[in-house]
Amino acid sequence: MNSNERIFQAYLDEMDIITILLPLSYHHGLSSTFSITDESHKVKPLKIIKKQQIENNNKYICRLSEGVFFGHPYWIMDEHGGRTDLQIGAVIRTDAFDERFFYDGNDLGVRCKDNQTHFKLWAPTAAQVKVKLRNSNSSFSEIIKMRREEKGVWSIVVNSDLELYQYTFLVLVNQEWRESVDPYAVAVTANGELGVIVKLEKTRRGKSLLPPIENPVDAIIYETHMRDFTIHPYSGVKHKGLYLGAGELNTIGKDGEPTGLSYVKDLGITHIEFLPFNDFAGVDELEPSKDYNWGYNPIHFNVPEGSYSTNPSDPYARIIELKQLIDTIHRQGIRVIMDVVYNHVYIRETSSFEKVVPGYYFRHNELGFPSNGTGVGNDIASERKMVKKFILDSIRFWMEEYHIDGFRFDLMGILDIETMREVRKICDSIQKGTLIIGEGWNLNTPLPIDKKAIIRNQSKLPDIGQFNDKFRDTIKGNTFYLYDKGYVFGNDHYFEGAIDVLTGSIGLNQEADGLLTEPSQSVNYVECHDNHTMWDKLVSCLPDLDHDLHSKYHRLATGLVLLSQGIPFLHSGQEFFRTKRGDGNSYKSPNHINQLDWDRKHLYADNVNYIKGLIKIRKELPCFRMKSEDEVRAHTHILPLPVPLIGLSFQGQTNEYSEVLLLINPLRSNQPVSIPDGKWTVLANDKKAGISSMQSIFGKELVLDPVCLTILAKK
Repeated sequence: MNSNERIFQAYLDEMDIITILLPLSYHHGLSSTFSITDESHKVKPLKIIKKQQIENNNKYICRLSEGVFFGHPYWIMDEHGGRTDLQIGAVIRTDAFDERFFYDGNDLGVRCKDNQTHFKLWAPTAAQVKVKLRNSNSSFSEIIKMRREEKGVWSIVVNSDLELYQYTFLVLVNQEWRESVDPYAVAVTANGELGVIVKLEKTRRGKSLLPPIENPVDAIIYETHMRDFTIHPYSGVKHKGLYLGAGELNTIGKDGEPTGLSYVKDLGITHIEFLPFNDFAGVDELEPSKDYNWGYNPIHFNVPEGSYSTNPSDPYARIIELKQLIDTIHRQGIRVIMDVVYNHVYIRETSSFEKVVPGYYFRHNELGFPSNGTGVGNDIASERKMVKKFILDSIRFWMEEYHIDGFRFDLMGILDIETMREVRKICDSIQKGTLIIGEGWNLNTPLPIDKKAIIRNQSKLPDIGQFNDKFRDTIKGNTFYLYDKGYVFGNDHYFEGAIDVLTGSIGLNQEADGLLTEPSQSVNYVECHDNHTMWDKLVSCLPDLDHDLHSKYHRLATGLVLLSQGIPFLHSGQEFFRTKRGDGNSYKSPNHINQLDWDRKHLYADNVNYIKGLIKIRKELPCFRMKSEDEVRAHTHILPLPVPLIGLSFQGQTNEYSEVLLLINPLRSNQPVSIPDGKWTVLANDKKAGISSMQSIFGKELVLDPVCLTILAKK
């Protein structure tokens, strides 16, 4: 029955509440009684508790004397003899529904073993569910009815080994059949049109032993996109833009120097973070070169994206090749962070979630419409039990099956605190030291503010890193106002803020609480895939300056990312002045805008070596990666330098040095300063950086070069 055949509408909105909409064109929208019946033909009256006119309908709120059985058909009758089917309404968004139908089993999806294939789907509001099977070599499908079990789970066991069979579920809800790919699918056909039954045990690999990470501040993150990383004509990579290409070793550019993964290892990175590589919309997997997309259009959350595979039509290829990539990265001693997008789906109406349990997986506003805090038309309702379970199951799956070492949560502020705390527990139970970071922006989604996983609530998320937009905007200037100049431009308006973010955003110099409780919660960055690159901002803000000054400002900004308390986050190519030619939102721009230009690595080799030297300094000197608020407060002292110069003294943090100074001059002129007396070793200056001594200076006076940082150490 479709809406055109219904003379009026009736919805189950709570376990004991039915909402009826009677059109004014039908008996003037009037009925003094309503009743309910089912297949047994027993008629029971409904109690009308409220009536009001809404647009062209009279709305009646009625109470049931006893509950309904989900999955069974019911009809509502009025006093005129009219009748309509009872549709599943807002009841699915009630706590009572969650309590009744929460399923804690770990067997949703498909399992194929011992010459049997098991199917399980959670669809509590469905009246019928069938599985549709097709041999990959045939155009004919077989449809098999599934059996309803407890907690709204539908199940069937087929006594055959159905490996490589394609499958979907047919789900009947509100008298309408919908065909859906399994939300728990782990393999699909090209472009994700059908699920595919695979045996993951055939693809499994052992995990390499990785060097220990004692604390998140020991991490140095390098963000890249699977295609961007190697697609450049002179990347030296054979499988450009693919999983296999990202895992090629000993590749070289035109200069004969390392590119790709070998270059990242040489740079000193500890974690490589890839933009989403689960199955997403926006790129035709059969013609991947025609389109580009960052990957924030999630379709299937537990399936690798096919456009990065050598054969998107082979369900196993993308699985095996991604696992091979991760294994290769691990063998270089580097960890893998997966960018995950659990806050929304690509298109709500066509998603597996909406087809299987309409209305459940998404938040709705007070008017009953889907909320849009994400800006893409839907918000995932992570606070609901089976949505939370899906996210946790997915995280567990990627860690156990693909050996993922960390997660970056896109728009984490859409998700609820409890879900993120459970994510933390799941990760810790599988691998200690798993890095979890996220965008804790406060977005307009109908979740109470005290439950949002946002920066404001960071004290409730002590072991999760927050992208520190205060750091970003203080150091380089407001991201959303291209011409705003931050601290590194010499803007003393940001002076106090700069001291704060350099010391972990814990409120070192303030009586009030800081933005964050611990430095390990601060993900420090000045650029990422979003918005303009630092280089493009510089060129726009300071168009009349020469190239050398642009380079100095950029080097200073990147240097502060690496030397501040917290977790440093670099955008790939940032170290060789990455440009997107002024494109501030390149999510679907072509390769020539987004690609990592490996020629620039050669062109700006001096800057690459400088950043490499700062990374070594950070790794060798614990004073640049203190692990707690107490440690930062105890060992950090601010030198009395004229504004906007900053001098930080770190004492008692290494066996080799009794004191280390970080001196920052964002001005375009030499600046004489007073420093503590003694013999100082220069580790970084305007030109070079490294752990070995470049020179020594004596006394209490020093002249700081323009637009640069200086690191001095005293034994």
